[in-house]
Amino acid sequence: MTTVDANGIVSGIESFGDSDSPLVLLAGAPTMLSWPDALCERLAAGGRRVVRYDLRDSGASTATDPQAPPYGLRDLAADAAALADTLGGGPAHLAGIGIGGMVAQVTVLDHPEAFSALTLVGTRAVAPGPPDDDLPDHDRATMNRLFARPMPDWTDREAVADFAAAGAAILGDDPVTARTVAARIWDRTPGTAPAVHRANQMGMVFSRLDCTPRWRERLPEIDVPTLVVHGRRDPFFPVGNGEAIAREIPGARLLVLPEAATAIPDAAVGEVTEVMLGLG
Repeated sequence: MTTVDANGIVSGIESFGDSDSPLVLLAGAPTMLSWPDALCERLAAGGRRVVRYDLRDSGASTATDPQAPPYGLRDLAADAAALADTLGGGPAHLAGIGIGGMVAQVTVLDHPEAFSALTLVGTRAVAPGPPDDDLPDHDRATMNRLFARPMPDWTDREAVADFAAAGAAILGDDPVTARTVAARIWDRTPGTAPAVHRANQMGMVFSRLDCTPRWRERLPEIDVPTLVVHGRRDPFFPVGNGEAIAREIPGARLLVLPEAATAIPDAAVGEVTEVMLGLG
């Protein structure tokens, strides 16, 4: 792992594959570890240069104040475009998962010349907060269970890992994987401030961002090959959100993972990789 300066900020990145191969840029949610190692390795084995990166206020990227971020969604989109340009190699395949998927949508809309393909995983086409009337909201019962739990001691690595594993079980994701990833995120979090650890683990910064203006109505402008991946069992952004994106982006392919929730499970990595490689 290393860092790259682009758009006036530092981005933490990790690269896989041959540096001369076509670039696949993976936006974190919020950290790069939202993307499974196995998927990055398989994309690289398929002849791609894969770079996953941390959004601002996560991992090794520029840290400000996660409780009052001095930037908005479109700044994160500009970061992605500048990072793709800095890494070089021509238009890139951009992919975003969760909140990174919102960043990816806006990035391709605002900087279309920088990208040749788009993959969106487990995301939706409206900002945090109440969704549009035709989109399913978070599953209320699941959210009540998820957020009724007391917060862990964010300075205690094992407590944070336990908290993440329990949350994954509630969401329908693999708790063993979630525990491992949470510990790795904790190890990469700069400093010991509880608010910073919480931001890295839970992506709470995103709920405080300025995400205006809306972008859903602009989705028909996207004219690069697009893949929308969504877990059938996702209670956070239910699958109707992915279905709506796929309907509204011309020619988009929808891949529903029947046993998945919010994360890409190990069993689906091969299928997701194959379809992503097919986009170009």
